Amino acid sequence: MRRRPLVSLLSLGMAGVAGLAGLAGCRTSPDVAVYVGEERVTVEQVRDAVDDGLADPDVAGYAAGLDDGAYTRQVLDLLIGERVYDAVEARYDVEVTPAQVEDRLEQLFDGQDADQVFAQLAQQQGLLPDDAREIVRQLLVREEVAEAEGLADLSDDGLQAAYEQARSAGRQFDFGYITVPDQATADAVVAQLRADPASYDALAAQYAGTYTVAPRLTTVDELPQVLAAPVQTVLPEGVFSLPVAETGGVVVGQVRFPAFEDLRADLDRQVRQAASQAAQPLVQDVEDGLDVTLNPRYGALEDGSVVADDGGVVRILDDAAAAAAATGAAAGD
Repeated sequence: MRRRPLVSLLSLGMAGVAGLAGLAGCRTSPDVAVYVGEERVTVEQVRDAVDDGLADPDVAGYAAGLDDGAYTRQVLDLLIGERVYDAVEARYDVEVTPAQVEDRLEQLFDGQDADQVFAQLAQQQGLLPDDAREIVRQLLVREEVAEAEGLADLSDDGLQAAYEQARSAGRQFDFGYITVPDQATADAVVAQLRADPASYDALAAQYAGTYTVAPRLTTVDELPQVLAAPVQTVLPEGVFSLPVAETGGVVVGQVRFPAFEDLRADLDRQVRQAASQAAQPLVQDVEDGLDVTLNPRYGALEDGSVVADDGGVVRILDDAAAAAAATGAAAGD
């Protein structure tokens, strides 16, 4: 299967906290950065989290390239999201274990060296390994909520159902063709392929040439126009023959849908992505029930993210963060 690029973990995690809105209230203790329901994130916790991040030279380099206060706001976003998802777990009685998180990270890394990927996440997204783990936890919580509420089926039966749906849709399929000299030979090859689809390789070797190609995963849109119509007549599986002047003979095409095991990894990703999306309204419902109040020194909450306000109110932390970033960058020289 083709390797997929590592998804932006920051975007992946924050997808589930898109509806937070700061509520005006009387909870204004100066040593609290944000209230999330009954939970508090203190100014000291934010400062410690920022310091921990900037102690990593790669994160420090990332932060140094941001606008003033942006890294602090990113850290605060993550701290808020952690507490929102704690509330989601409690509401729907689900629990994601550290072992599940590590398994999913391994799946996302897709054989790449973990240390290298974590370094890449630090350099490009400003994430420490524990930040990445928390974001993956949030993803898994959404999946578990969707399954618990009957919105998704992540079992083998669910994957099999997704496979049958994909097969019926016929959007992707394996297609190869063999060019033979005349229609009589084409009829014989068609009959053999229908009787034994696995004989394709032997027949292709027998009639090897410029216009005989091995099967590959494709779509109708990717095919030459002359082959697109006959392929559509036999989807999701079948064999056809067609005289094509350009080839100097008759093309015998074989359309097959990949085996379940060949598509299992892709199906699993698709089903889990759909589950995560299905859980979003439920996460939103939990968020809407939380009284989230942000200390204005950090800015304001807008569309679920901490943003700077016009007054530059995060300056107190900005100065410390800038100094730490400079120290960290120098240490990495």
